[in-house]
Amino acid sequence: MSELFSALSNFSWMTFVVVFVGIGIGMVTGVLPGIGASVAIALLLPFLIGMDPTLAIVLCACIYCSDAYGGAITSILINAPGGPSSAVTTFDGYPMAKRGEAGYALGVAAVASAIGGLCSTVLLMIAAPALGKVAYFFGPPEYLALTIFGLTMIVSLGGKSPLKGIIGGMIGVFLATVGIDFSTGIERFTFGVPELSEGIKFAPLMIGLFAGSELLMQAGELRSENVTILRSNLARPTMRQLRKVMPTIGVSSGIGAFIGILPAAGATVASFIAYNEAKRMSRHPERFGTGVVEGVAAPEAANNAAAAASLIPTLTLSIPGSGVGALILGAMIMVGLQPGPQLFTEQSDFLWTLFAGLMLVNLSFIPMGFYCSSFFARISLIPAHYLWPMIFLLCIIGSYSVGSSWVDVWVMVAFSLIGYVLRQRNYSLAPIVMGLVLGKLFEDSLMQTSLMFEGDFALLAQRPIAVVFLAIAALSLFFSLRKFVKKQPVQESVS
Repeated sequence: MSELFSALSNFSWMTFVVVFVGIGIGMVTGVLPGIGASVAIALLLPFLIGMDPTLAIVLCACIYCSDAYGGAITSILINAPGGPSSAVTTFDGYPMAKRGEAGYALGVAAVASAIGGLCSTVLLMIAAPALGKVAYFFGPPEYLALTIFGLTMIVSLGGKSPLKGIIGGMIGVFLATVGIDFSTGIERFTFGVPELSEGIKFAPLMIGLFAGSELLMQAGELRSENVTILRSNLARPTMRQLRKVMPTIGVSSGIGAFIGILPAAGATVASFIAYNEAKRMSRHPERFGTGVVEGVAAPEAANNAAAAASLIPTLTLSIPGSGVGALILGAMIMVGLQPGPQLFTEQSDFLWTLFAGLMLVNLSFIPMGFYCSSFFARISLIPAHYLWPMIFLLCIIGSYSVGSSWVDVWVMVAFSLIGYVLRQRNYSLAPIVMGLVLGKLFEDSLMQTSLMFEGDFALLAQRPIAVVFLAIAALSLFFSLRKFVKKQPVQESVS
């Protein structure tokens, strides 16, 4: 730890400027639906060439970590996820804002983000070389078992009806198959539209499914005389309220850090798993989705922990832990830094400056949560008939900016209608997102495992990590269905 304090004490004024510029850019890209850290870093790559190599990578890392929290702001206030990993935050964050607790939700999200990011950064400092080697033990069979475990959560994410959850999950998995199958080269469900050959882009779909459908729901309920300004929206969380969610934040930070280490899993998978585990641990799981503060704390702690942890395989093994990690890896090579085990012996000054920058970024979320949440929450005080037309314009801009294509805008509009119809029929959107996130990973790992084992999936029993994940998946499915079956007689007798 002495190296960390030495790096902090040697921070130049330019390093502080770079850190806070990174925080600002990350917050802005997180707030804007469809933009994200990957777009920001990609646009900055030409400008990084002339920068000091250490400052260039610190800037990228600060943007990445800040983007995760920025996405929570629009998720909570207007039901528009800033990025895929923020989608889970909408499930309880937006109901809290509608109930007049926007400042409370934003404050908890900031503190959870800070703690998750700090835990993951400490893990990165202490055990990066050893933990990076964990990635070597994850082949296609392990990823297949991990995705099966993730897909079993669809039952519990479906709310009161496991059948609706399964249907939603199947819709998500089906959507993940759109595009060219890279194992056969065959186009699937593209209907001759070239823009769909690489699949349905995640950002326009998410914007439509959440923000677009909410716009349609609001349009059906909007009455100018019913618009109420809730000043309680500006109230910040108290220390007692924060202590209440600390166990959830701690568990979710651990989940996020572990999932973040695994290449290709990423913050989105981590946030879903953390949310499901928080729901499973709760004494009142049926309240999740109605505005439970643990439902905000869990995904925010997990996705920020995963963001920092995803740098572990990037730095130690030259294996990107996420899409943004791949950009940071390319940026490191571009500015003359060689990722790999030699970083810890030959370029330790760079590493400790990076760690110090990440600590500073995550620590900055705490004052943001207490002093800026009221400012952000004022957005929720804008009357709906003024706010939602602006949001719709933002949805169009965000969808178009993903690929500079009007096809993405039409995808957003289509899923706005689909999301509206599903919500009218009491379908949860969570299983759809979960199926979409895991569908591609499941298909790829299934194909690779089949080739690896020559079709004999019984050989999975020889992979200890895969066996553990499959056992956890079976238990998760059993207890989720058992809980539902136990409730059925009660519900029938009441009806």
